Amino acid sequence: MARECEMCGKKPVAGRTIVRHGIPKKKGGIGLHTTGITARRFVPNLQNVRVKLASGEITHMRVCTRCLRAGKVVKA
Repeated sequence: MARECEMCGKKPVAGRTIVRHGIPKKKGGIGLHTTGITARRFVPNLQNVRVKLASGEITHMRVCTRCLRAGKVVKA
């Protein structure tokens, strides 16, 4: 797949943005009202990196930044 981390397999996840208007009842209002729901995707932050594999070979991989920071990948 195009948007998948080759180390941990992290992929895009579906979600939604919910827009609410009004003042909460706790603050003296009549409550929050949902006025819009929009579908969205949470996409992982992938970077193209030159990686040195265990066999000594150097290749390009698409890796998420969490794997880079954790040290799961050795940059060439």
